[in-house]
Amino acid sequence: MIQIGLKLSVVLVLLAGFTRHHVEGVCSVEHCTDRTRCILSKDQRSCKCAVGYYADQCDKNAHIKVICSKDFIGIRVIEDFFRYHKVPLESLHLPNKSCRAQRKVINGVPYYLSKISKDKYVTCGGKPLEKNFTHISYSLSLLSDAHVTGNIIRDPVIKMDFTCFYPYIRRVSLPFPIIPFSTETVMRVDELDATIQMMLYTDQSYSEAYSSAPTIELRDKVYVEVTVTEPADFFLLRINECWATQSAQPNTTEELVHTLILNGCVNDRTVSFLNTSVGQSGHNGESSTIRYSFDMFRFTTEPHELYLHCTVQLCEPDDPKSCTPNCNSITKREAVRADPSLGLLSYGPIRIEMPDRPQSSLLTTVVLPVAGVWTVGFFLIILITVAKAGSRRLAPMGEH
Repeated sequence: MIQIGLKLSVVLVLLAGFTRHHVEGVCSVEHCTDRTRCILSKDQRSCKCAVGYYADQCDKNAHIKVICSKDFIGIRVIEDFFRYHKVPLESLHLPNKSCRAQRKVINGVPYYLSKISKDKYVTCGGKPLEKNFTHISYSLSLLSDAHVTGNIIRDPVIKMDFTCFYPYIRRVSLPFPIIPFSTETVMRVDELDATIQMMLYTDQSYSEAYSSAPTIELRDKVYVEVTVTEPADFFLLRINECWATQSAQPNTTEELVHTLILNGCVNDRTVSFLNTSVGQSGHNGESSTIRYSFDMFRFTTEPHELYLHCTVQLCEPDDPKSCTPNCNSITKREAVRADPSLGLLSYGPIRIEMPDRPQSSLLTTVVLPVAGVWTVGFFLIILITVAKAGSRRLAPMGEH
């Protein structure tokens, strides 16, 4: 999983972004010989520079770079490009003017840079997310304020539209995959694929997952994490229901079942939702990662192992209310949402560590009583034999 994530990050940085900009620049027609750098008009009386180039001869490269990272998106352009067009740094901003550009020197070269985290995408004026079968895209614009002199504007206004594409990786898996140390499923949301994974961890730090089928003692804490791994940190996740069975079949009706979470709410008094920060309580449906714990138990009949099943629901970040369960009202708690997009995860087996039966108990309850009966019987036989022998000797003596 780690190697896949690293490769994906590299692909995003190199391939996932593009830009287009609109600048009413002027170039010299007589020097417009390289069609990759400048573009002549149809009447060949004027020309404009191709994307990424500027100056009278379109011979300078603006070094425009769109940055598409897991946690942020941005664009950077060489400072000289803006100086040529007489655009000061303080006039550069995203659609929301409070999101300003910055100056940064990289390897001795000054750049103007605009970078925002994904959680500020909407606040800074990001365009509505566009989705297709394989990708989701974020689009923003870097703008400059018009320089007004009196009641006229002479200098050009710059607008750079830039977009980051994030691919959805489709993975082939069984409908209900059961793997000893983790399980994952692929959900389709608006023609897009998302991968969700469920794992169990050894303690509340959630730093070490079980590498094989876990064995847990009764009443010990079981630490569960359900997270959206692809695409990371985009969808909100809600656990709708979690229940335990004695077999790998989640919808069994022939065996015992215990419900831990029902309609997004706690159904077992030992269940606690946990925050991603260690030691803090959390809530269901607030992020792309859900953590909860419960006290280990066992069913009254054998086998002494169980399987954990959870149904999950994905929500888009612009609709957080759809992921927030209402657990205060009994009526609303029992109501099931209409036609939710649910995915099923199953994990197991989780084995219960049972205390060994001491051999002394068997010796005490069975062997010793039986031995005692045989001992008493043996002595009674001896006493009866001695008594009979004595009575036989006394009989002849009485005749004399």
